[in-house]
Amino acid sequence: MTSVTDTLRVELDPPVPADRVEYLATRVFFVSETILDFTLVWSDECVHAVDLVLDGDADRTGLEVKFARLVQSDVLARRRVDQQVLWSMSPATPPRDVFDELLAGGTAIEAGDGQIALGEPVLSLMDTLDRLITGLVREEFDPREYRYPTLIPTSVMARSGYFRSFPQMMMFVSRLHGDLDTYQRFRDRLGAGENLPADLREYSGDFDHCLPPTMCFHTYHQLTGGTLTEGPTVITARGKSFRYEARYRRSLERLWDFTIREIVFLGSRAEVLDCRERLMLRSRELVSALGLGGRCEVAGDPFFVDADLVERVWAQQVLRLKYEFRLPIEPGRDLAVCSFNFHERFFGDAYEITGADGAPAFTACAGFGLERLAYAVLCQHGADPRGWPEVLAG
Repeated sequence: MTSVTDTLRVELDPPVPADRVEYLATRVFFVSETILDFTLVWSDECVHAVDLVLDGDADRTGLEVKFARLVQSDVLARRRVDQQVLWSMSPATPPRDVFDELLAGGTAIEAGDGQIALGEPVLSLMDTLDRLITGLVREEFDPREYRYPTLIPTSVMARSGYFRSFPQMMMFVSRLHGDLDTYQRFRDRLGAGENLPADLREYSGDFDHCLPPTMCFHTYHQLTGGTLTEGPTVITARGKSFRYEARYRRSLERLWDFTIREIVFLGSRAEVLDCRERLMLRSRELVSALGLGGRCEVAGDPFFVDADLVERVWAQQVLRLKYEFRLPIEPGRDLAVCSFNFHERFFGDAYEITGADGAPAFTACAGFGLERLAYAVLCQHGADPRGWPEVLAG
């Protein structure tokens, strides 16, 4: 059966200036799940309207109200910061998006929304890249390595303030109530051929666990209430992270579950900033050894902004709290493959992690998206391993 669709033009008053348009585009699908597609309408170097393709049951009036709120409280509320690029390197050859080639060859399989199954040679490439990253981390620091469980308690995420800053990213986990009658009623309904019931919450417990959006929260959970010894504490882990990015999923760029190699630094301000600087330098050397073009720039996180978060977003970029390595995957399109973040005492305070001086510890972290980094290699060097740099051999 063909689904019923509708169209709606939402006028933006005031219009969104050109320097905010890219950010506006990253927010449209989060306004409502009834938005199937959209087109930005330009006039006088501003976007003055958005043309929406809607599910036929969409609340048209409600969407106009939501867009007005989004533009005023989030898009226009952000203070403008000029882009700051620390370094850039040109790729040896023009990058080429190879995702269709990976699909055609069976190397990538679209298993569901935002979910891609990967085979060889991408699996070996990801493992090799992880080995190179962990190798330089071990050479430069003295890390402890952990393999964390997938699930993380919701209470751990709540104390970080993540739910308020990034509600659009979160995915939660529940289970059936531990009760024989519940199991029987649930089984009877599914046995009758029904899909999972809409009133599933009646059968399930509270959402006391969630899927971690990045690995470092496991580290803060591990160290909650603890006191660090002298010198920086360095912890690294590799694991699955999960972020719901609506219909912005595309190739290997915005998966709902993906693999991160994370390195967390804890200690004094001088120690963690020094660690972050050293890791950024070694990571640039790795990018060069891999023969990849790209750039390092000051970046910001995709906060959902309100009046209380405006200054935090602005300060994050002005104070250079976050850097990203962005590598091109085709002309005019690139992706962030790793980030280097300084949190000041935010997480030390939130998780009551005390430094050797008795005050809340300073923290920094770096995260390498292994699927994204592998994808940049494939787009710049091709899908055939025979064309890859020698450092990736074996």
